[in-house]
Amino acid sequence: MKKLTIPDILARKQAGPKVTMLTAYDYPWARMVDEAGIDIALVGDSLAMVVLGHPNTVSVTMEEMLHHTRAVARGVRRALVIGDMPFGSYNSSIPAAVNNASRFLKEAGADGVKLEGGRIVADTVEAIVRGGIPVQGHVGLTPQTATSLGGFKVQGKKAEAARQMIDDARALEDAGCFSLVLEAIPAAVARMISETVSIPTIGIGAGRDCDGQVLVTHDMVGLFDGFTPKFVKQYTTMRGGVLEAIAAYKREVEEGLFPEDIHSFTMPAEELAKLKDLE
Repeated sequence: MKKLTIPDILARKQAGPKVTMLTAYDYPWARMVDEAGIDIALVGDSLAMVVLGHPNTVSVTMEEMLHHTRAVARGVRRALVIGDMPFGSYNSSIPAAVNNASRFLKEAGADGVKLEGGRIVADTVEAIVRGGIPVQGHVGLTPQTATSLGGFKVQGKKAEAARQMIDDARALEDAGCFSLVLEAIPAAVARMISETVSIPTIGIGAGRDCDGQVLVTHDMVGLFDGFTPKFVKQYTTMRGGVLEAIAAYKREVEEGLFPEDIHSFTMPAEELAKLKDLE
């Protein structure tokens, strides 16, 4: 199975098919995402909420992101592994950002990193790319700074805000990003950005005209019950089935129905007889 490369993703802009990206936070999910043929496994900072139980994405640490990225990298053979740079890991200084980005590749086995922001992080992106580290940009709704954006709301609904977002996308392309995540923006604006930049756009709540799509896996399989964003399509509802299985296990253990003989081990009769004689 051939490992995908950054040039493979870039070529999808013109040649297709559209890029598929899903989150993965550990080895089992990474294997499933990879075996299903997904192109990019994103170790998203969303793990703070859907795996670690935090109320937002800001709480996750660099060490936690590296820990989960290592597990995902061990589980894939074909997909690109992109590590989400957590809040604070690229905001303080450019040298710190380059160092933290390099850790995703050197220590965790990632193929690249993702960070949030537009023109304000362009110099940081350029420095990281100059250090030989592929960068995926992220504009629109940026969860790490959602508070300053007024909460988890659609961005770019006003003409001036949309214009600034298009400029942000261009700045990130010029800085060297190999792709852009467009989150929670009007489909028409996402289409304009996709037509403006030469790198693939990957939408999440940004309409069908992006060059690819991404979702949080726990959302699309119905495993996370905190809330379900409007842009999520649930392809299955795992949580209900898992709860039923756990409840059935509890009942069978309490009633002495599990384990059955087929779940138990035996020993030779003569050895059992010897054991009884030793009592």
